Amino acid sequence: MALSLRAPIIAPTAVIPDITADTGLSAVGAGLLTGLPVLLFALATPLATRSIRRFGPEATIILCLAGVLAGTVIRSLGPAWVVLAGTILIGAAMTLGNIAVPVLIRRDVPWNRISAATGAYSATMNIGSMATLLGTAPLAAVVGWRWAIAAWGVVTAAGLAYWLLRQRHARNSTLESTVEPVRAPAVPAISDGPGAVAATARAAIDRTRFRRVVALLVLAFCGQSAAYYATTAWLPLMLSDTRGLAPATSGATASLFQIAAVIGAFGVPLLAARTKLWIATGVIALFWVSLPIGLLAAPEAFVLWSIIGGIAQGGGFTAIFSIIPRVAHNNADTATASARIQAGGYLAATFAPPLAGWLNGSTGSWTLPLFLVLAATLAFTIGSLLAARLAERR
Repeated sequence: MALSLRAPIIAPTAVIPDITADTGLSAVGAGLLTGLPVLLFALATPLATRSIRRFGPEATIILCLAGVLAGTVIRSLGPAWVVLAGTILIGAAMTLGNIAVPVLIRRDVPWNRISAATGAYSATMNIGSMATLLGTAPLAAVVGWRWAIAAWGVVTAAGLAYWLLRQRHARNSTLESTVEPVRAPAVPAISDGPGAVAATARAAIDRTRFRRVVALLVLAFCGQSAAYYATTAWLPLMLSDTRGLAPATSGATASLFQIAAVIGAFGVPLLAARTKLWIATGVIALFWVSLPIGLLAAPEAFVLWSIIGGIAQGGGFTAIFSIIPRVAHNNADTATASARIQAGGYLAATFAPPLAGWLNGSTGSWTLPLFLVLAATLAFTIGSLLAARLAERR
């Protein structure tokens, strides 16, 4: 599932010159190949929550993979408008999976393994993105860009086959056992006793804590997503401009930012298991803030900052989505929280790269774009640390 949630929108970036030359897609249109899915991540979240409530997370994942597969095929068939139509379908379908996976992890994974499962999920998305980025261009040189981006649909098809078989074996489960409805807090039969008052008060406190944690995680994920997508979009060009690197060298250095995410994704659960989640989150926050400060203060160590930033972006995703199950009371809460957090975060991700590009174009310098990334990482730091501390409070 994770292999199909990011790789299909990464694949065209490796062959954008071929796509624009063949379809006549403008530079703005080429930017939409990655921008549209991220925007849909924010706008299509209500569709995802309705699907989970009505059909359950497994059926929602099947719809996700079927949509991604169909969009991948459509995108490789026709002219520019067909390419964009397939991209829109891919983005809308991926949104279903973005929301459904945290619900499945919360429901099926033992409490002490949630961070590890989330880390594996996050790491696999990054591994899939890297494999797609590295493999699409060589494949396109042999079979052309259309077959090259369509070929990754094989991975999605395999995932779809697995989940169809899984759903078939689980047909005896009812919808009620798949998605828990939102219920009023249970209270003793004698509603005027001290136990009833205490239970009601405790439930009210828990709901208030849940809302506060979700609001803080929205802030954190806005910072996480804005910093990640702005850095992903502009780091290669920034290294070429400021360090005089050749495009191939700057691209290879920027790829460290992607692959180092695996270290962060697995590092957060390992560290959280030995200390506390808020401590692991604090380490990731320190790494995140170090990226823009390091590039401003010691740009010659750009390899180090790329690796540190990569660890931070992988660990930041894991930390945020490991906090949700600690405060969610049921699967409906998990779906709602995940939808709100991702809607806010991906909306910020939609605007951060063009804003960073505008700041660079207006000033002729990368200083203000790096300050933008710094502001985003500080938002992650404040939101994630406060949320982690509040989530661990009993």
